[in-house]
Amino acid sequence: MSYLLKTLTKKQEVDSLIRSTIDKVLVLRFGRASDTVCLLLDDVLAKTAREVSNFAAIALVDIDSEDIQVYAKYFDITLIPSTVFFFNAHHMKMDSGTADHTKWVGAFQQKQDFIDVVEAIFRGAMKGKLIVSCPLPPERIPKYQLLYKDV
Repeated sequence: MSYLLKTLTKKQEVDSLIRSTIDKVLVLRFGRASDTVCLLLDDVLAKTAREVSNFAAIALVDIDSEDIQVYAKYFDITLIPSTVFFFNAHHMKMDSGTADHTKWVGAFQQKQDFIDVVEAIFRGAMKGKLIVSCPLPPERIPKYQLLYKDV
């Protein structure tokens, strides 16, 4: 399904897309086209791209590209897939009850889960918020353990 969505492999492409997406939530999925969980997430993203096109734009970022490593380090993308949200070139955060508010780690279980998250981010961003609460119930939020180096 990744062939249905725009795939970015260069830092300049990501920078340009972040700056040029105005009044819409920009959804960037960091991952690999060969990973099974990424394929599940790509399927959800591709199926919902048309439904959220009025208030969101979706792009895939190839984490294996050398040029993208700047973003991988900045957003601490160690688990894939990781989805990062932007609105008018501002990084949007979401409090989903996990330790990391900067990104969504893992796949969405249903199309509606993704739509609800993007809609919540859009509504919060329109009110000037930079962090929003996750609209999903805790049982549908992926759980993972954060590991820190030298701790």
